[in-house]
Amino acid sequence: MMASKPQTHNVMSTREIDEEHGALFAQQEQLPKLPVPDLESTLQKYVESLKPVLSESEYKHSAHVVAEFGRSAQAQELQRRLKARAAEPGRASWLEEWWNDLSYMGYRDPVIPFVSYHYSYNDDPRCTRATQRAAKLISGAIAFRARVVDGSLEPDSTRTSALCSHSYNYMFNACRIPAEPSDKFRTVAYHGNETIVVVRNSRFFEFSFVRNNVVLSAAEIEQTLEQIVQTADGADAVAVGVLTTDHRDTWTRNRRMLLDAGNASVLQAIEAAAFVVCIEPDMPQTREELSHVIWHASGRNRWFDKPCQFVVTDSARAGFCGEHSMIDGTPTLRLADFAVAHSLALPDGPVPRGFNPAFNELRFQTPPTVVRAVAQAQSRFDANVAAQHVCVLNFPAFGKDKIKKLGCSPDAFVQMVIQLASTRHHGRARPTYEASMTRSFLHGRTETCRSVSSDSVAWCTSMDDPSADTGRRIKLLRTALATHSRLTREAVNGHGVDRHLLGLRMLVAPTEPMPAIFTDPAYTYSSHWFVSTSQMSSEHLCSYGWSAVTPRGYGIAYNIRENSLIIHVACVRNEHGLNSDRFAQCLETAAHDIASLIDVKKVSEY
Repeated sequence: MMASKPQTHNVMSTREIDEEHGALFAQQEQLPKLPVPDLESTLQKYVESLKPVLSESEYKHSAHVVAEFGRSAQAQELQRRLKARAAEPGRASWLEEWWNDLSYMGYRDPVIPFVSYHYSYNDDPRCTRATQRAAKLISGAIAFRARVVDGSLEPDSTRTSALCSHSYNYMFNACRIPAEPSDKFRTVAYHGNETIVVVRNSRFFEFSFVRNNVVLSAAEIEQTLEQIVQTADGADAVAVGVLTTDHRDTWTRNRRMLLDAGNASVLQAIEAAAFVVCIEPDMPQTREELSHVIWHASGRNRWFDKPCQFVVTDSARAGFCGEHSMIDGTPTLRLADFAVAHSLALPDGPVPRGFNPAFNELRFQTPPTVVRAVAQAQSRFDANVAAQHVCVLNFPAFGKDKIKKLGCSPDAFVQMVIQLASTRHHGRARPTYEASMTRSFLHGRTETCRSVSSDSVAWCTSMDDPSADTGRRIKLLRTALATHSRLTREAVNGHGVDRHLLGLRMLVAPTEPMPAIFTDPAYTYSSHWFVSTSQMSSEHLCSYGWSAVTPRGYGIAYNIRENSLIIHVACVRNEHGLNSDRFAQCLETAAHDIASLIDVKKVSEY
């Protein structure tokens, strides 16, 4: 199993190689490596992606620049270098190291709200207490972890093949560690670290979920949590956890200060724990309030460097907050779905007689320097999250079942809803990103699907053209849907545009001139994601979301359920005048317009 062992330059691990075994990792050696696409094909796709987002003169200039690059000896040499890198013995992926560093570990803005994501769970009507809901979710997470540890969890898969399980290495007993100039990621042995950290009222507690070689029951966990909450609410503490919300260089220095103050053992306990559970005092009512609470709340009861944080409010509402650097959404969604399903199936059982909860408080030493740093971090965090504007749209008129009956791909359908809404909102087509999973390749993560195409623009234009009749609009929609599905397939198969161009650019030596294709303004503009989108679909989620990736854009996370469509829209309130409520209204109108358009016949019948 050597091929799947974590070997990236920014990972610190004390796990033994034989901890990767069983069905979960059985297919790793059979997985193909991420391909290096054909250069000419990539350049052609890149030029095609520019046409709908540039003016005619800009497009002609950029097309000429790309053609010149394609004919150059430098382009051929960069392609040769990239193929050589991909063929290096022991290298799982030519992209992995660059991508992890540029997009995550070397990214210095705060992980919250700019990197982390969240899932908001449906309510469980049987649970009325935070500790009750938390205990059941913890029980499910422990059961899922056991399957990862012993390898009995079946790998994620498509209809035809298994997907890479590498990212499961970074789910449990793991933590991002701030460092300059690029962060590190630490994993520790599973065995001997069967602990959970609970955060309440800015205080940290640790308990073992195994006693005498037996996993605690949900009832025993609940009783432990009740005593932790009672203890935590008895006195306030300095909110050290808010330091993890800061700029990464600032957090690096403050973590060093914590170590100098004698907090090494506390930091080690938090970083080594299986996962974190945050019990928040909030009582959210609306979908937007719940999203804010699960995503970040006050920032005082969190450790945002942990990849897995389960969040439960005092009103027994719950969700999950994930740190994104080494693990993408599909594995953590599987964890979330498993934990929720497990919790729903658990009966309310009595606590065995004689059970005595055992836990330890992890007490930070907080000299005045730490207190000042915490106050400063709180102020910056409050300003960052106050600027985040969220709207959660629940659209029951369309779900997966109805979209399929209309003869459409559900994902392509939603992407066209987004394109129509975005075009109307912005007054023109804007560069749009859709995350496409590449886990069919060893250590694969994502590729960009450039959702704006000439075909999508033609269809969007027809929708507001009074001279276009229904038949023409549907034919244009059918073409746009087919084009989008093709672009998605190409991205999933490792033949997108953006990662290949990134690889070529990374291999330009410091002494060499940067090719004009990369200094052309169109290169920067076409990858400035005014609309950044991603799908994560589950019947257990009432929303899921994250921030926009640019101050000038929107982050759109959507959940295609069987009988409804949930879209989480986020933006930053700033000088650019963005407003998630307005964009959400455009989405709702667009969806209704498409419904009116195609409700009579299937798209495929035209």
